[in-house]
Amino acid sequence: MTSTISAECYGNLLLKYQPRVIKTEAENEAFLAVVEELMARSQLMPEEEVLLELLVKLVEDFEAQHYALNLSTPRSRLLHLIEQRGLKVGDLDEVLGNQGTAIAAGKDEIGLEQAISLGQFFQVKPELFLVK
Repeated sequence: MTSTISAECYGNLLLKYQPRVIKTEAENEAFLAVVEELMARSQLMPEEEVLLELLVKLVEDFEAQHYALNLSTPRSRLLHLIEQRGLKVGDLDEVLGNQGTAIAAGKDEIGLEQAISLGQFFQVKPELFLVK
């Protein structure tokens, strides 16, 4: 079922975030921060869901152009698993305590203990979350 969105509300979101084709790493990081903020919320308005979809597409397009294929990082693997499992970044706090959000945001590195905890949580090898 497709929900209708308010043009006024969506217009206000577009005005606030001003999504556009990403051309620089700084723009990419800024839009990634908005994506992470929206993904951390427990519930989104339909207009926010549409904005999130647009921002994810813009980030994916930029990263596909500027980053080598198959070059993943522990953080990108973690974010991929979060997305694939339909989780929110905030859900990591249940696994990693207050470090979960910081690790997902790239502010903290994933250590051995965190890798083991994440491996158990996602039912994958802990090495997936460690730099090789």
